[in-house]
Amino acid sequence: MVCISTFTELAISSELLRGVKDLGYASATPIQRLAIPPALAGHDVLASAPTGSGKSAAFGIPVLEALLKAPARESRALILAPTRELAQQITETLRDLGKHTKIRVAPVYGGVGMGPQIKALRGGSEIIVATPGRLIDLMQQGEARLQDIRILILDEADRMLDMGFLPAVKRIIAKLPKREQTLFFSATLGSTVVSLANELLQNPVRVNLAPTALPVEGVTQSVYAVEQHKKADLLVELLKDNSIFSALVFTRTKARADRLAAVLSRNNIGAERIHGDRSQAQRTRALQAFKNGRYRILVATDVAARGIDIQDLGHVINYDVPNEPADYIHRIGRTARAQKAGDAITFVSHDETELFAQIERSIGKRLDRAEHPMNDVSISNTLEKAPQARRRTFQRRRR
Repeated sequence: MVCISTFTELAISSELLRGVKDLGYASATPIQRLAIPPALAGHDVLASAPTGSGKSAAFGIPVLEALLKAPARESRALILAPTRELAQQITETLRDLGKHTKIRVAPVYGGVGMGPQIKALRGGSEIIVATPGRLIDLMQQGEARLQDIRILILDEADRMLDMGFLPAVKRIIAKLPKREQTLFFSATLGSTVVSLANELLQNPVRVNLAPTALPVEGVTQSVYAVEQHKKADLLVELLKDNSIFSALVFTRTKARADRLAAVLSRNNIGAERIHGDRSQAQRTRALQAFKNGRYRILVATDVAARGIDIQDLGHVINYDVPNEPADYIHRIGRTARAQKAGDAITFVSHDETELFAQIERSIGKRLDRAEHPMNDVSISNTLEKAPQARRRTFQRRRR
């Protein structure tokens, strides 16, 4: 397998190389080193890599290069993504990479008016970046014409299937003409994902950088044992230390996100929130304000666990323990992006002890328990005993 270490080693156009340089990409990440060369050569690619590893550029560079070499046609590449935020991020990355070219990118996702999206499609866009639901809506209206699509990319395929988009994805693919290339990217490769990949790919080059659900390197993980009703107080206490200059805080529900943001604001801590009940315009403004430093804290539900790219995000805080180990990996993958360092902090209450035990089993290690000013002996002791309890459960299962 061909492998590169820097982008200057790639046989790509000078216009595209200028875009790479403008973005400040010094050296390629592992997924970029392994996936870009076969994709540039025209092979199908099946790639798995952790969230935040640079997948957007890993498929963006080959797609842009292919379109630069191809005859001018409308909508030659289709990129499917599970969430609005991810579709936005991919669009921004492609526009930045291709800013010295004439390639146009049309984002297509729900939560905003169709008018600008229809205008972009009618005006001609070589690349469509879409969420499945909105794309089908525009297909039904005759506004999304896919007859010239030759390259298909699925990004975060596992999340797409987890969200119930498999029927929609298959419906879209059934409308595509014969493809020249398919690029399939996923954080994990479960049986359903592999089954779909087998249907779509022809003799793919496999790039597997996530054989198990493990956090990306560079993330320092720590745990605070705290009663459920004291979580907000603990968070406020931790934020008194200005070493946490910005943080993405995850809650389990939209209502808890709203309440926590209100508590932080009352304590003079700049906070905004992003979740499914907020309009796309509100979510976009909140994310941009957070990126610009107007708010110190962005409170989010798991709708934001993938597809949000925040450069130099120092901390991710799991205010609530996620229900699945994979969600934990995707949450903390918002920090330590592009091989940088970051911190992930998790609050674990008594009723979340077993959920967190599942996470520790998944990542294969016990995480450090941190001391804090609100030390609660009873809950700390409960959490400390968790490994013993897990060993007894395992022994019972073996018997």
